[in-house]
Amino acid sequence: MYVCSCFGITEAQVKKHADAGACTPRQIASACKAGTDCGGCVRRIQALLGRGDCPRRELLDQRQESVIASTARPVLSDAA
Repeated sequence: MYVCSCFGITEAQVKKHADAGACTPRQIASACKAGTDCGGCVRRIQALLGRGDCPRRELLDQRQESVIASTARPVLSDAA
């Protein structure tokens, strides 16, 4: 079934790009142009991607937390 009639993009193609790591409609658009013309398919793309189901996003969040933790400096107090 077509998701984007402007560019002839199917659900299978959107799912293929999602499996390859695209987590947002913008990333899908970068991969195949779906959602960049009339925009009528963006909600369908969002539904296909699901909300919060991006393992790459979770990995990025974990990586950011570890960077923040490793760069945090202890606060020195004058009381010592």
